[in-house]
Amino acid sequence: MTTIDLTVNGRSVTAAVEPRQHLADFLREHLRLTGTHLGCEHGVCGACTIEMDGMPARSCIAFAAACDGMSLRTIEGFDEDPLMAELREAFSAEHALQCGFCTPGMLVTAHDIVQRLPDADEKRIRLELAGNLCRCTGYAGIVNAIKRVLAARKAGRTASAAVAAPAAAPFVPFAAAASAPAAATPPAFARASAGEPGLAAAKAGWTELVESFVVRRPPAEVWRILGDLPMIAACLPGAELDEHDARNVKGRMRVKVGPIAAAFAGAATIERDEARMAGTVRGAGSDGATGSRTRGEVEYALQADGAGATRVAVTIRYSLQGALAQFSRSNVARDLARRLIGQFAANLDARLDPGRAAAPGPAAPGEGLDLGRLVWAWIKDRLARLFGRNV
Repeated sequence: MTTIDLTVNGRSVTAAVEPRQHLADFLREHLRLTGTHLGCEHGVCGACTIEMDGMPARSCIAFAAACDGMSLRTIEGFDEDPLMAELREAFSAEHALQCGFCTPGMLVTAHDIVQRLPDADEKRIRLELAGNLCRCTGYAGIVNAIKRVLAARKAGRTASAAVAAPAAAPFVPFAAAASAPAAATPPAFARASAGEPGLAAAKAGWTELVESFVVRRPPAEVWRILGDLPMIAACLPGAELDEHDARNVKGRMRVKVGPIAAAFAGAATIERDEARMAGTVRGAGSDGATGSRTRGEVEYALQADGAGATRVAVTIRYSLQGALAQFSRSNVARDLARRLIGQFAANLDARLDPGRAAAPGPAAPGEGLDLGRLVWAWIKDRLARLFGRNV
């Protein structure tokens, strides 16, 4: 055994290692830094690329014992790095990853390219990426992501400013809101500081939807209801709740688009601000059958809306990859999401008022969400508006 002293992601590490142990195995098995991926284990594919003393290097063909005294940075060590944040956003916006296996090494290499070659053109970027192999993307998205960051930096701005998505206008889909005119977003939901994360701040490369609806109950009661996760899941078409506590939830969302059926299994964390009556849900999920993956967050805030009613402002941000990704890239998704939120509001109102039936829509509570039916309803609505009559 050999004792080594390293600095890994800014932290001092002392460990006893076998002389034959590779650095990648040490990082993954001893330090549990599993963001460093092992592919070929011959130094060819680049999946295991990390920073060693500030330079990208293969960790699968380096011996841990030979790295004594070095400063290492794995993909986990870039969490607070501004340039890496820009690259991650650009990779998402340019669809520069699919299975994600090569992505940690690709990002470390991209970080080096942007830092070392601020004037690199596409030919040079491709040359620099020659040591990082990807079997999914065709490289075009990866190259475009790096070009985006280089161009943004040369123009004196960040890539996140270049890819920020516009916010949609508030919308009130719920019939109960007819008595309360839908004006601009209420002041209580606005954020004064442009730099403050919240309802107005879009995730770069993600789709953002901003909606609102009215529930005929006072804010305190609606706030309590929104904390009842089984109730909320029962009102959301396609949602199934597996387990939950006050801050964590696991479940699945069943979706059908034509012949494609997906069941996204995932988990989310919940934050609730009692004083402001506002909350945030962040989560991720995947469907093994279609290879689709999604990440997203929902922010909501409550405000009194007339006597005994509450307006709920909702901001949804999400990214979708895989077989269902094309659905999220169309502006149609915004209109369909409005219909889905409207149905959720109607289902919730029906549960609070048993005399009121749940609104017909793409799925009843507890059923899978059939986006095909939702698209057809949207088409019929557009045709009716165009010709001014029922279709």
